[in-house]
Parts: sequence; structure tokens; C-alpha cells
Amino acid sequence: MAKLQVGVVASIMVLCLLRKTSAFTYTFPDCTVAPLKGNAVCDTSKDATTRARAIIEQFTVDELMANTVNLSPGVPRLGLPSYQWWSEALHGVAGSPGVFFAPSGNFSFATSFPQPIVMSAAFNDELIKEVATVISTEARAFNNGGRAGIDYFTPNINPFKDPRWGRGQETPGEDPFRIQQYVFNLVQGLQGGLDPKPYYKIIADCKHFAAYDLENWNGNNRMSFDAVVTPQDLSEYYLPPFQSCVRDAKVASVMCSYNSVNGVPSCANSYLLQSILRDHWGFNDDGRWVTSDCDAVDNIFSTHKFTADYPHAVADALKAGTDVDCGTAYSLHLPDAFNQSLITRDDLEKALVRQYSSLVRLGYFDSPQVQPYRQLSWADVNTPNAQALALQAAVEGIVLLKNDGTLPFKNSIKKIAFIGPYANATTSLQGNYQGTAPFLVSPVQGAINEGFSATYTPGTTISGNSTTGFAAAIAAANAADAVVFAGGIDESVEREGLDRMSITWPGNQLDLVSQLAALGKPLVVMQFGGGQVDGSALKSNPKVNSILWAGYPGQSGGTALGQIISGKAAPAGRLVTTQYPAEFVNQVGMTDMNIRPSTSNPGRTYKWYTGTPVFQFGHGLHFTSFDLSWQHQPKAKYQIPRGLGNAPGSTTDLKEFDTFTVNVKNTGKTTSDYVALLFLSGTGGPAPLPNKQLVSYTRLSQIKAGGQSTASLKVTLGSVARADAKGNLWLYPGSYQLTVDTGVERSLVHEFELVGDAVQISSFPQNSS
Repeated sequence: MAKLQVGVVASIMVLCLLRKTSAFTYTFPDCTVAPLKGNAVCDTSKDATTRARAIIEQFTVDELMANTVNLSPGVPRLGLPSYQWWSEALHGVAGSPGVFFAPSGNFSFATSFPQPIVMSAAFNDELIKEVATVISTEARAFNNGGRAGIDYFTPNINPFKDPRWGRGQETPGEDPFRIQQYVFNLVQGLQGGLDPKPYYKIIADCKHFAAYDLENWNGNNRMSFDAVVTPQDLSEYYLPPFQSCVRDAKVASVMCSYNSVNGVPSCANSYLLQSILRDHWGFNDDGRWVTSDCDAVDNIFSTHKFTADYPHAVADALKAGTDVDCGTAYSLHLPDAFNQSLITRDDLEKALVRQYSSLVRLGYFDSPQVQPYRQLSWADVNTPNAQALALQAAVEGIVLLKNDGTLPFKNSIKKIAFIGPYANATTSLQGNYQGTAPFLVSPVQGAINEGFSATYTPGTTISGNSTTGFAAAIAAANAADAVVFAGGIDESVEREGLDRMSITWPGNQLDLVSQLAALGKPLVVMQFGGGQVDGSALKSNPKVNSILWAGYPGQSGGTALGQIISGKAAPAGRLVTTQYPAEFVNQVGMTDMNIRPSTSNPGRTYKWYTGTPVFQFGHGLHFTSFDLSWQHQPKAKYQIPRGLGNAPGSTTDLKEFDTFTVNVKNTGKTTSDYVALLFLSGTGGPAPLPNKQLVSYTRLSQIKAGGQSTASLKVTLGSVARADAKGNLWLYPGSYQLTVDTGVERSLVHEFELVGDAVQISSFPQNSS
């Protein structure tokens, strides 16, 4: 017993030494020399689990416990170097405990793509896969240079259901179907395919499992919050993105979240981590593991008070299926748990084999001569293709919310006054979880690059009440042909750890915009930030001619905006969140996890909101016009199929219901992309009924003026199904309506009937605890 304590203390000292070091160089184990030479972990003919077990069986109990944390000391006596499991790459290789940018020269920057909230608005799945492929290439290059790990705590796929959430910018939006497709393509690009063999490119990590979308709101902190969620909402809203990530995209890692779910902390929740994740979705031990969010294991006792002490907390987490503690609770308290017989050596080995089998599948132990990703280098970072892709992602994700014909600017517009806190912004265009970018183009610089004569005047700040800069802003506007106000919200208002109490435009930005509008000059508002703000005043003011939502557009955000206002590029992005009126925050608390409307809840997201949004999910204008028609008239009646499987692990939900083809004709004068969104509404299933739900989409590229393209919109059984009170998915008979697009002036509608008896297509695991 004493020996265990001494051994772990020694390991903790190693950890502390590593923590005090600003950076350490990643090294690979060497299977050509002792002590690893001859160990089966080096035998490439064996499977990953067998190889991992061969080395883990040689760990002492001390060494097992010491290596259950993200900053693992390794086992030098066995030839295993230290390893940092925590690297980040949300929208590019990002500064984090496991990523070290050089001050200059090689590995001093990485491509900085737009935030997910912007990339998602492009509704271009192939783009997402291409972006993720670039990110994983650059991540591998950094790893080969000793400056990053090969597993990354990304993506964040919690649905962005409440605009007040400070981390919504990290997500693909509010709709679970959109997130499912996003993550399915992203994980393939990051990991190198669907369950790739023999090697993962890097390992992705789907977070935060589950029902996490609150930071610190009105005295409710994420580290102690208990999310009370019905099985119906878990099945239909909070979990589908994780199902797609785990079951379909075969992600190698999942992160359990800070919050509890129905009374049990997520990282000690065997219902989530075993019944759903491993048993229902098939998250097996072949290179796949669960990590806690950072200090979430500690919080099981310290903030949730779920256990009587730390030993019971770490034991509960380990036995529930949390393999890696991002923190130090495991290394500090597993010795006591072991000594009290709360855990066994087998429990520890199971966690370590899961971790190390993933390293085997990453080629961590294999010769660089046989491992192709070991050849990637600094030459593969910030390539011309990566730069072009970052610009494309920004252009495609920017959404035109309002336009009276002012944009693109006419040839008579030569001089533009750029005003506002984002007008000359650079680093704030990246949002959070960002890396060092190779360059950052501000909005004003983007306009200059397009040939405009542009001036910059701040005018006001993100927040505050000072009008000191108003006079200079008005003077600059008076001297210009047109005015661009670039504002919104930033990391001072929305970020990890900080939720908003209000969803209005902050400070006195609207006051300045109102004064600028009164001048009568062409006025464009560029709105930045991940969470939406109530733009009713801008939407209703006829002297605010155009509004562009740009979110956090990344390194080439200014270039993208410059190309759009000049007409070099045509916007076609669509909102992936609802823009609510300001009073929404007074109608429902962030702690209310219910999606459906009730007497105390107006309903959340476009699917259930009973009020009138300022701008709806899917809204997005163009510089041209489109006409839609069915290529083949859809059926008027569908028979509910019989004999469909609904056993645990069944993929019946992925089977095709039908594919709908739509002719899209550009009836205007500008070449433009077009995003076809297919929504379904109907009378089938339990009340209340959703307003509509997205069931398919595609992005058509560069339809020329007068030209035509065809959208093929595949709909699956899972998209047509609805969940019952237990979370089981059913196909229900009833009258249904398909609608292409969101605007009344160009919507295409088809009504049909689904006939026959209701059929269950999935069985949702029930929580017996």
C-alpha cells in the first residue's frame, strides 16, 4: 500500500514538472531498440487491442494510475514517452495545452478557417470534409515537428438551442439533422475516412456528451448544473449528432460533459457511457476511448456532490467508462480508490488499453517508412489550396439577411466609410479555440483589396455607453459614397464560461447605426458574432439597405466580405440558428431543457418556436432570383413499410424513404450558388407537432444567369420518423407537406399521405437507474 502511494507521488511530480514546462517536444516510441524491441506492441501483424494489451500488462499499478490523465508521464522504463492527450483543432490547429506554435518561422502558424457556425451556414458537406482534411494534414505536420498531439478534442456538436449560450459559435447550429451531416463529413476528413485501416490520420473527439449548452447563467454554473431532459428530447434532439458521430462516422473519442443528466454527472453516468454509447451505438474498445471535459471528474465530488468523497468519485467515473481524466483527479485519488478496493487493476487496464490501442491505430509505434502520415511536414501547412479553401468557406458561409438592391455596390460607389468595432478587426474574426493565423484580413482591408477607397473610423465599441466616437464616424460617413457599419458581438460578450443575459445589440451600436442611417447614404451593416442578436430595428429601418451576417469568418473573412460587396462573389449562405426577438430571454430560462412549447416555454429552435422570429433558420438572400420546380412530381401517397428492424444498433433510420429532385433555374442576372433546403411538416405522431423539420439539403454551385441545375434531395426514414415519450422512433400515418426553401415567394410545396399502421424503427435505451 505504501509502495503504491510513493509510486504515484513520483508520477505526479513528473506531471508537475511537465506542467511547468511551457512546451515539450513530442517524440515517438522506438520499436527498433530495447526496451520496446520484441514487445508485441511493435508487431504490426497483430490487431490494435492485442498490441496495446501487450504493453499495458507490463505497467505497474502505479504506472497505470499515473497515465489515466491527459498529461500522461508515459513509462520511460518501457520506452514510452510522455504524451499530452489534449490538443485542439476546432477550425484549424489551435493553441492548447498540446499544441505549441513557434514564435516565428516553421510551425509559427496554421490555416485559420471560419468558426463552425459559419462553415455550417454554407450547407456544403463536401466543403466540410475538405476543410477537415486540411486541418488533419496540418495537425499531423505539427505532430511530426514535435509541436502537437495526434488526437484532438474537436468537434463541439451540442445543438445550439439557446442564443444566450457563450459557446454556440463552436457548433454547427441549432438543428440536429444539420449537425449530423456536418459531423459525419468532418470526422471523415479528420480521421482519414470511415474507420480507416490501417491508420487513423488523427483522432477526433465528439463533445460534450450530453445535453451541455450552459456556461454560467443567472447563478447556474456548468460544473454543477443538472440538465433534466426527457427521453423524447434526448432521442430526438440532444443525441442524434452523437449517434451520427459514433455509430456512423466511427469517431475514436467522445468527451463526457461537465453537467449532470437527470441527476447523474455525465462522466459518472453509466447510462450515457455504457448503455447508449457502447452498447447501443457500438463504441467498442478497438482504439476508442472516452475523455472527461477538463476537471469534470473532479467536479463529480467537488461541485455536484454526487459522491461522499474523491475516491468514490474517481471510481464511479472509471467504472462508468471514462478512460481519460482531463485533469488530475484520477492521478491524485485513484490510489485511495484502489486501496479501498473501489477499483481493480482490470478496471485500470481496460481504460489504458482503450487509450493505447488508439495510439497503435495512429501508427504511433510504427516506423515512419511504413506510416505515410509521418512524412507530412511544414511544407504541407498553409498551402495555396488551404488558403483558397479558407476563403471559400468564408464566402459560402456568409449570409445576406437583407438587401434592397444596394449590394453589390454599383460602379458609382468609390469611397466607403468603414465604421464600427469590427471594421478593422483581425484576431477577433477568428472567434475562440483559434490558432495563430498566417494572416488576417480585416473588413476594411478586404474592401481596399477590391479597389475601393476605404477609410476606418471606430465610432463605438462592442459594449459601453460612450458617444465620444460618434462625431468622427458621422464626419467620415458624410465624406464617403457609402457606409459600412461592422459590429455585433465578440468574445467579451459570448465565450466559454460566459453566457449572455440579453440578446439585443450591445452598447450603443444601434444608436450609431440609426444616426448613420439618417444621413441617407447607402448603408450596409455587417453583423459579427456566433450568437444571434435581435436585428428588428435594422430589419425595419428602410435606410439600412443591407445586412450581412459574417459570424467569425476566419483568416480571409475581410477578403470574403470585400468580394461580396464588390460583386466578385455572390452570397448564398443560410442561417443555421433562429434570430429571436429580444423578449425571448424573458420567456424561458436557459436551465429549461425542454424543446417543445408549453405554458412556460415558447418552444425552442425553428422546429418548435411559437413566436415570430426576426430571421428564421434557413433564411438567406441572393444577388439574383431563382425559380423552383419538381423534376418529377412526387408521389401523393406512401405506404408505411413493414418488417423494419428496430433492435439496438439498428440502422433502419438510414434507409431511404425517397429522393426528391428539384429543378433550380436562375431567373436573375448574377451567377450564384443556391442552397436547396427540404423541410417536412405533418399531422403524424404525438402532440405537440413541430412547425417543420429539415430532412434534406444540398448546395448547387455557380448557376449562371438563365441557367439551371438540379438538386437531388434524399430523405431517410429517420428524418420522417418522430420519437414517442420513451424516445423510440416511429413512422406515423398522417398528412404531410414537403417544402423546399423558406421564403413564400419561391417555396415549392408538395402534399402527401403516409398510410398504414405506425411502425417502430428504433428502440431507445431506457434508463433503469
